[in-house]
Amino acid sequence: MTGRIVILNGAPRAGKSSIAAAMQTSLPGTWINLGVDAQNRTLPPHLLPGIGLRPGGERPDLEPMVRPLFLALYAAIAAHARAGFDVVADVGHHDHYSQALGILPECARSLDGLDALFVGVHCPLDVIMTRRNAHPDSQYVKGEGVPAPVQRWQDAVHVPGIYDLSLDTGTLTPGACAQAIGAALAAPQRPSAFERLAATA
Repeated sequence: MTGRIVILNGAPRAGKSSIAAAMQTSLPGTWINLGVDAQNRTLPPHLLPGIGLRPGGERPDLEPMVRPLFLALYAAIAAHARAGFDVVADVGHHDHYSQALGILPECARSLDGLDALFVGVHCPLDVIMTRRNAHPDSQYVKGEGVPAPVQRWQDAVHVPGIYDLSLDTGTLTPGACAQAIGAALAAPQRPSAFERLAATA
């Protein structure tokens, strides 16, 4: 029996990692946590930030590696699911590179035949900025107002907005998000978001 897959898509500091952790402790099943942070821990410095490359076309030198890195991650997700593990992965899909790469539909097709839930993790900008400014890691853009890179994430990450479930972490706790995901897994929609995305160009 294959495992279930949950892909959490949203901007950095939207709360994806906290939801993934809550799923591991509160939902039935054996949940393996993959995603951008897990993959980045395996990468050499010259490939960072890997699939976490932010919108805006700032690193055209790195863009040729983004597609194969995404596809490698999704291949690993599919392999874990086919081995019987449940998988949750946090990502930040967008197509705002120096040129469109069309990665999301290709990733969706790679999960053909598997039970996969695509979850949009939304968070108000003021909450994201509060989390960024409080975080000790210097990799996050901080400051007063909303810096342009943060706004670009907010504008790009939920395009085209095809999801099985959307969550607002400005009002929902990670535990409540995990329970909503559990309910969605118990009553899957057909066609699923990934089935619809796989049919796009």
